[in-house]
Amino acid sequence: MSDRKTISETLHDGIGMVFDVDEVLYEEGTGHHQLSLIRNPIFGKVLVLDGAVQVTSRDEFIYHEMLAHVPLAAHGNPADVLIIGGGDCGVAEEVLKHKRVSTLTQVEIDASVLDFSREHFADFNAPVFEDPRFKVEIADGAVFAAETDRRFDVILVDSTDPTGPGAVLFTVDFYRNLKRILRPGGIVVSQNGVPFLQPDEFSKAMKGLSSVFETTSCYLVSVPTYFGGHMTLGWSSDDPKSLSVSEAALTERMAGIDTRYYTPAHHRASFALPRFIETLLENALKS
Repeated sequence: MSDRKTISETLHDGIGMVFDVDEVLYEEGTGHHQLSLIRNPIFGKVLVLDGAVQVTSRDEFIYHEMLAHVPLAAHGNPADVLIIGGGDCGVAEEVLKHKRVSTLTQVEIDASVLDFSREHFADFNAPVFEDPRFKVEIADGAVFAAETDRRFDVILVDSTDPTGPGAVLFTVDFYRNLKRILRPGGIVVSQNGVPFLQPDEFSKAMKGLSSVFETTSCYLVSVPTYFGGHMTLGWSSDDPKSLSVSEAALTERMAGIDTRYYTPAHHRASFALPRFIETLLENALKS
């Protein structure tokens, strides 16, 4: 018999992704999630929540840089930023690279995920916890959006997929509350899955966002561990000009910020959609 140990991602019916396990670093049922951390020979540390890969130490920079830098570079003055979710704090690390950001509030439902990530992913999130601009609220993100009196320039929804505890973050009521707490000219970016494997989920989210915001679109990022082709990040705003910021302006706003994936040229190119995603988006916006 083989001694090979593996773990399988169970996100999509009919297919799977198998990771060799060199070492099980941690396993816990947190009350909100079933959490596992393994070491894989290709991706390094791999965090799995409820059977779905959330982040790996090898390719985390791709998703986190595109989720954070695209809206922050597009916004003229992103002073106050809100992250809903984002328990591994990789997005927070990228946000705090922007000196134009005065405050960063992260709302995470599960304190144990934050504690876990601080301990096991310190190689990329350690600076976050030393930055006085960073504040954490342990709360349900949907409830926070419904009740807070604060207002934000950029809101980043770094959620799980629209199942289980994360499903409420894909509802029209939640989108209405995001608009309520967004300042004029603000931008909301949300994780909207892989359209090749999740066309219905993508279309429903785009339809919901477009029923609330004047401008709804999406841009692309390719993350090796998020199987199935391009991942889409939803873009919502009442300022259509935020979609057409020049490369020169983006370059000026990103000056002094080190990245491994994001570039101003790629920022603009990421909004160029393959035909099948463009058609899904067009149909969702018309429905």
